[in-house]
Amino acid sequence: MKILCNRAQLVEVLGGVSKAVSAKSSIPALEGILFKAANDQVMLTTYDLEIGIITSFEAQVEEEGDIVLNARLLTDMVRKIDAETITIETDSDLKTVIKGGITKFNFIGMPASDFPEMPIPDTSSTLSVRGCDLKEMIAKTIYAVSQSDQKPVHTGTKFIIDETGLTLVSVDGYRLAVCTKQEIGRFENKNFIVPGKTLNEVSKLIGDSEDDVTIGTERRYAVFKLKNYTVVTRLLEGDFLDYKKSIPDGFRTRVKIDVREMVDSIDRASLIINDRFKSPIRFYFEDNRVTLNCATALGHAYDEIPCEMEGEAVEIGFNNKYMLDALRNSGCDEVVLEINGSGAPMKVLPPEGTEFLFLVLPVRIKN
Repeated sequence: MKILCNRAQLVEVLGGVSKAVSAKSSIPALEGILFKAANDQVMLTTYDLEIGIITSFEAQVEEEGDIVLNARLLTDMVRKIDAETITIETDSDLKTVIKGGITKFNFIGMPASDFPEMPIPDTSSTLSVRGCDLKEMIAKTIYAVSQSDQKPVHTGTKFIIDETGLTLVSVDGYRLAVCTKQEIGRFENKNFIVPGKTLNEVSKLIGDSEDDVTIGTERRYAVFKLKNYTVVTRLLEGDFLDYKKSIPDGFRTRVKIDVREMVDSIDRASLIINDRFKSPIRFYFEDNRVTLNCATALGHAYDEIPCEMEGEAVEIGFNNKYMLDALRNSGCDEVVLEINGSGAPMKVLPPEGTEFLFLVLPVRIKN
């Protein structure tokens, strides 16, 4: 194989596919990138047995062929070369030469036959979503994906496609995040659970693009097709939380709050909280204001900000990080908080519409 390509373009595509490279594997080829060069196109494939990413770019292909090159080594070499054009040349013994300007690297590749076959499911029915909409939905829900393997199915986000549109749901036992978009095309009703790791990478690959992303599923796999990338992922299986049963009906206290003011106030109260000294923040809602109190061995913090409220006064405690995550991922200037007493989960809602709903579980506070 011998190709000549633009260095900046190569750096970009290497960065895109490298997210599916296995960091350490008993199969050395999984730590590499599969190159296939033909007809002035170079296709790159990476696969860690859970997620695979495919992309291609135009190049001057002087000799067709395929090879697996170590991803970390190749990326570091390409980034260090100070030249506009890079040449990658391999021979039948897998000896690989990378040249740019006066710089030249030599190393040994791996045979393409060592690269595990990646499943490409035949997804006949697909759903198209604007890239910016899907990225927003992922941002509003990914923070609530479980980081624990205690219940593996909750390390992913559930996709629900029905007559109401597309809904994404994440839960980790302490908070719940739901986001719905109704302005999408229709196809058959489906439910499936995508690993959080995959959605993080899909969101990064979308970037600022508004191009449509097509999503298709078949059996245990899902395929996300973006403008320049195809992402194949294994789906999670298991009993996902019946989230609708977790949402409290009605409210006893309803509060409209400025997100920026609340975030700043929680940040101030959090100055005396760290990994060693932990404590919930007490929120007391009364008379169109919310007071915040927090005490640890480091000291005591007090703050208050205005709000608009109706219903009962209530004192309730929350983990500072969980509150900040919900507020920062709302994407709103204001949010509505609905509370059913100090022991019930609090709902975080948009001031208008039903695009998202977050639940935050309270922390029991001592008198």
